[in-house]
Amino acid sequence: MSRVGGEGMLFMIIEHLRNQDGKAVYRRFRDKGRMTPDGLTFVGSWTEASLGRVFQLMECDDVALLQRWVVEWSDLIAFEIVPVIPGKETADALSRHL
Repeated sequence: MSRVGGEGMLFMIIEHLRNQDGKAVYRRFRDKGRMTPDGLTFVGSWTEASLGRVFQLMECDDVALLQRWVVEWSDLIAFEIVPVIPGKETADALSRHL
C-alpha cells in the first residue's frame, strides 16, 4: 500500500469536465467545497490549461469513499480513477529484479 501521509492508498483522479464547463465546477466548489467524505484526503490538484481536465491526487484506504465523492460531482464530471504509487516505491519493489 502506498502512503503519502500514512493514511492509505493513492489515487490519481482524472476529471473530464462535462461540456468543458469549468465555471459550473468551480462555482460548486466555491459554494460547497470539495465535498470529500471523512477518510478521503485531498493531496493536490492540477488543471489543464484548456479547463477540459483536472488531475487530483487523493488518498484513502476505502474505495467506497471515492465512490461517495464521485456521486457528488458526476453530473458535472466524468471520472477516471487510477491507483498509483510513488516511483521510488516502484523502484524499491523492482530493485531485486533489476
